Amino acid sequence: MTRALSRPITSPLAASDRSAPAVTPRVKLYKRRIAISHPDPQAGERLLAEALGAADRDAMHGILRQLVKASVVGQKPDEANLAFMISTIRSIAPKDSIEALLVAQMVSVHMAAMRCACRLACTDDLAQQEGIARALTRLSRTFAAQVEALNRHRNTDERAITVQNLSVQDGGRAIVGNVTQHASVLVSDANSDAMQAANR
Repeated sequence: MTRALSRPITSPLAASDRSAPAVTPRVKLYKRRIAISHPDPQAGERLLAEALGAADRDAMHGILRQLVKASVVGQKPDEANLAFMISTIRSIAPKDSIEALLVAQMVSVHMAAMRCACRLACTDDLAQQEGIARALTRLSRTFAAQVEALNRHRNTDERAITVQNLSVQDGGRAIVGNVTQHASVLVSDANSDAMQAANR
């Protein structure tokens, strides 16, 4: 006989500590509505909007409705899945609307990938295994591409520097071609002949 592990609902370690960050409110799912569980409804909406990286109330409710649909287990939205998704989004901390949408997609793709992994582990049919494995591979690649897209978006603050005027003194060296700096390493796409000619 197997027993499911019981785990308490996550809460701050020091609830009485005033310096502890505010906890994202839980979301309760009812047949025809979604409710944010917080003693102060406006504060609850604000905290949830901050967790989701939503710019305003409408964006927060829109992202929340989409996450509810992505949390589905057995054709019913699942509060535990939704809480996990919201917690994950909060930990990634989207900083603008693009990041909020991208991170919501990331957690949804992750949930779909985990469903595929579960189905793959539970089936003995070879044809089904191949189809599920293909879907799992695509979802995993999509997730990796989304992580890369998020990193690129977050690093757009590093502006490219274009040198328009360059003076090389006797004995100096210059690179002819497009030069890009990556993590303090200069990379040139100029061919070696052009570089040698410039260095003479």
